[in-house]
Amino acid sequence: MTQTSSNLFEAALCCIKIEDPFKKASAAKTLYKQWCGNELDARSLKEPERILDPGRPVRPRLVDPRQVPKRGFKSRQGLVKLAHAIAHIEFNAINLALDAAYRFRGMPHDFYTDWLRVAAEESSHFKMLAEYLENNGVQYGDYDAHNGLWEMALKTDHDVMVRMALVPRVLEARGLDVTPAMIDKLDKVGEQQLVDILKVIHKEEIGHVLIGTRWFNYVCEQRALSPRVIFTELLDRHMNGSIQGPFDEDSRARAGFTEDEMQHLVQMSKRREAEN
Repeated sequence: MTQTSSNLFEAALCCIKIEDPFKKASAAKTLYKQWCGNELDARSLKEPERILDPGRPVRPRLVDPRQVPKRGFKSRQGLVKLAHAIAHIEFNAINLALDAAYRFRGMPHDFYTDWLRVAAEESSHFKMLAEYLENNGVQYGDYDAHNGLWEMALKTDHDVMVRMALVPRVLEARGLDVTPAMIDKLDKVGEQQLVDILKVIHKEEIGHVLIGTRWFNYVCEQRALSPRVIFTELLDRHMNGSIQGPFDEDSRARAGFTEDEMQHLVQMSKRREAEN
């Protein structure tokens, strides 16, 4: 599907529906450039449609998370499976960022700039990982994956405040916790190409989660709500029993998490451990 509309929302929808991951990545970068060049208008011509399935290739096959192939650091195959799993996350993140720009109307100009930039950066992450896979004789789609990120997109597509709280600040923020440890392990086995890729991703993902924090706080302010109280309520309502530590507190602080929020996350994680 070729993006030809001069309307931001129609163009973003076109990008979301592209099935080929490399064409989608290129289209997302083009969309960001067009927006920054004032080539797109943000008039809301139609109500946003609910997207049950964004455009994606036939492969990878989507399975239950428990059926996703085991990854590891001790073998070439384990490393490639790890890179494939991260590539799948980054591909989904393109759709998530595009959907934020497409779905939530009447937001300030900077909201759309932020999320289109995120989509462009996620596209770069995906392409770097796809190149790594190719260098190791694998294509994106060769291993099974799961659909957890888009399932959360559907659960949060009714409210920009809920989306900003639960997708960037919960699901994507998990990457801030686990990536530094992955980098250390990869460094020890001499996997420099993947180390370099993950360092770029980690740095930019802090910025992406910070964008989620910024717009979550903005919407709370517009609605005269306390971000601390609302974030806690949303975690308890939607994520109780599924928050898992440990947390990289430095990365999360740079992404806008407050001490109160971190304390609540730690408490939820401990409660989960006790129940298991």
